[in-house]
Amino acid sequence: MEKTTMSVQELSAQMGISLPKAYELVKKPGFPVIRVGTRILIPVEAFKEWLVINSANE
Repeated sequence: MEKTTMSVQELSAQMGISLPKAYELVKKPGFPVIRVGTRILIPVEAFKEWLVINSANE
């Protein structure tokens, strides 16, 4: 079964960016996040869509 969400640490590893830079990214308006208490989760499919849209805009 494929994971539907990833942690900020997993985001950092997947994108090849530092952990502080990943936290900076999840604070950006429009970045797909789910907050559960103090946990920050990133929906994988929404992240992929965000990445495509924002890669095209750069």
